[in-house]
Amino acid sequence: MAPRPIIIDTDPGQDDAIAILLALASPELDVLGITAVAGNVPLALTEQNARKVCELAGRAETNVFAGCARPMLRPLVTAENVHGRTGLDGPDLPAPTMPLRDRHAVDWLVETLMAAPDGEITLCPIGPLTNIATAIVREPRILPKIREIVLMGGGFFEGGNTTPTAEFNIYVDPHAAHVVIDSGVKLTMMPLDVTHRALMRHDWIERIDRLGTPVGKAAAAMMSFYERFDMEKYGEAGGPLHDPCVIAYLLRPELFQGKDCNVVVETGSELTMGMTVVDWWDVTDRPANCRVMNRIDADGFFGLILERLGRL
Repeated sequence: MAPRPIIIDTDPGQDDAIAILLALASPELDVLGITAVAGNVPLALTEQNARKVCELAGRAETNVFAGCARPMLRPLVTAENVHGRTGLDGPDLPAPTMPLRDRHAVDWLVETLMAAPDGEITLCPIGPLTNIATAIVREPRILPKIREIVLMGGGFFEGGNTTPTAEFNIYVDPHAAHVVIDSGVKLTMMPLDVTHRALMRHDWIERIDRLGTPVGKAAAAMMSFYERFDMEKYGEAGGPLHDPCVIAYLLRPELFQGKDCNVVVETGSELTMGMTVVDWWDVTDRPANCRVMNRIDADGFFGLILERLGRL
């Protein structure tokens, strides 16, 4: 079977980095390109971090594009308190030498999708949705070209991790999230409700470290740095590993469970800005527009990551 063509839209971020490594290590996926967006840290760092991760994986030929430097309507909110000053604090990764492609990410997204057959390309946004929404607004004809959008973002029963009601990726650009979720494209969402069930335990991070490879050492250092914030915040024995859930779902969908629901993004209230309102119990007459995941086989998930990182 031919590998599934995907585009990763990202704001690395340690968990983004693990997602990128997982994708690049998986022959079932054809990573057409990586588009960087402002989010965890500003764009100048996210595009650089994406290239650092590609070089770490030995995939310097990967196309990396810089996209939107700020949300569609609101000021940029970043998360250095979680990810560190560089966004990839933990390992000491060298500055990338591979080139940043000279096309704007949104231009490249539109051109690539318009050139593809209908239902061909899967979009994997694991940061704020600014690039994806801007591409949709600029050229709505790309919508039939998209096979599926699998995104990390949102939360409902778990609440939010940035405000009481909003998860970071959606909160940073709620208007972009509204555009994407209201697009009519087949949509699968990995919210906090599922990612908080995938906690990085110390023994698992140590197994990554014991791979003994540059990838294993760097990945373990990233996760050790990153998990400390959520361990303190949630009082758990490990921090959640959010973004790799998107890639793991493409590789092993049987690891996840969820249901089709209507999802609406709040864009009007400052109190609940960026909340993903999920009609889990079908109490409205709004049609389902999203597959919302809320269960994960955590052992299978972490086993997959360990096995794939061992290939790099």
